[in-house]
Amino acid sequence: MIDPRQQLQTHFGYDDFRACQRPVIDHVLADKHALVLMPTGGGKSLCYQIPALCHPDKLTLVISPLIALMHDQVTALRQRDIPASYINSSLTRPQREKRYADLAQNRYRILYVTPERFRKPDFLDAIAKNDIALLAVDEAHCISEWGHDFRPDYTRLAQLRQTLGNPTTLALTATATPDVQRDIIKQLGLSPDTVTTFHEGIDRPNLELATQTVWGDDDKIKHIIDIHQQFPIGIVYFSLIKTLEHFSQLLAQHNIDHHIYHGKLDRGQRKKIQQQFIQSDADRALVLATNAFGMGIDKPNIRHVTHAEVPGSLESYYQEIGRAGRDGLPARCTLLYDERDLATQMQFLDWANPDAALYHRIVDLLEHEPDQVRAFGIDHLHQRINPKRPPDPRIETALAMLERHGTIELDTHDPSDLQHAKFTLVAPLPDTLADDTRLADKKQRDQKKLYALVQYIHQNDSSADRKQTLHDYFGISANTSAD
Repeated sequence: MIDPRQQLQTHFGYDDFRACQRPVIDHVLADKHALVLMPTGGGKSLCYQIPALCHPDKLTLVISPLIALMHDQVTALRQRDIPASYINSSLTRPQREKRYADLAQNRYRILYVTPERFRKPDFLDAIAKNDIALLAVDEAHCISEWGHDFRPDYTRLAQLRQTLGNPTTLALTATATPDVQRDIIKQLGLSPDTVTTFHEGIDRPNLELATQTVWGDDDKIKHIIDIHQQFPIGIVYFSLIKTLEHFSQLLAQHNIDHHIYHGKLDRGQRKKIQQQFIQSDADRALVLATNAFGMGIDKPNIRHVTHAEVPGSLESYYQEIGRAGRDGLPARCTLLYDERDLATQMQFLDWANPDAALYHRIVDLLEHEPDQVRAFGIDHLHQRINPKRPPDPRIETALAMLERHGTIELDTHDPSDLQHAKFTLVAPLPDTLADDTRLADKKQRDQKKLYALVQYIHQNDSSADRKQTLHDYFGISANTSAD
């Protein structure tokens, strides 16, 4: 049998594995299923990349919703002479067909795909010609309606596992409460007694967790500047773009160089800013960002992650602070708490939870006014639904959910840019989006997550106690690597 440690040294240049990587790898190589909870930056990808190298004649299939991260990981693997590729909506038709042909001829050892790809018959035909050694489900919390980034296509994975011949399955995530962990296993069509859970928590002693009550923007900018002076390489997270831009102006008045990053920048700008930040070797680097900035950020010397506005949940907070101090040196994670920011998050909860009536209205317009919707896009929907009011943010949420459920198809080069997308109705409204009781339950769960974050903020405890609170929330026992 091929030695995993030798593959690690040969292809990745590391002398040995970290934490529970080797136990996970040995477990899946023994054809046993696993659920892995490992902090952001903890090395989850090696848990399926090394097994893939130990099965030289078989395919490791990686399910992920993160298109940008797929590209980065495949680029890095190819630089290590590992035959890897991805298939997602960013490809042109000729590119996609070429990769289907390569897949059918077993030319890949690792293939990254979005869960939506399994809707495509041509992909299913190509994948059927491969012997699947391992099915890796990245960002596995997306499989659960209880998770913080639910993806309906993930709920089809149990059926897809059967289609693929029930391969050994590895589910990976940084954030999953006990309810979500149980639901991941259930939704994968596995029984709890066949899945071993490996979890690490955030036992990183170099991270200092702190909260600080602030009163207004003047107090907040003072703390941001103080933190940056002490820990000069960092990320400051904001919830609102307009707030981010306001604080960018304040920092400019203090002659503090920085980047800004948010979802309304075009794709090229976002990629350029991300690369400039990651590749900077200066002793000072600062980026003000919304939560659009994060996935694929692998800069080891980030000395601080500061939340200038209250995030929406402990799940989001947990993921974002995981980007600090990956080199093992001291880093500060500070949450600046202004009570007024809670109103923003409460508004976000409303925007993120459309009611059934709105879903019905959008589908009705897509069905009866398709030409107008195709011609004028989301602007037409805003005008027809709320003609005398400002644009309703719930419409963007509803469109995103309809696309995830396969009710509509988007014609766009950037799936995150709904403002310039064309929409086509391809299926009826699913029952889950037409059930007001179910939608209300989902909103209530979101409210409970925000309340848990507020409780965390109001703790008057040490950094160690805050870490324990996070462990408790995610159901992770300190110093425990497997159950």
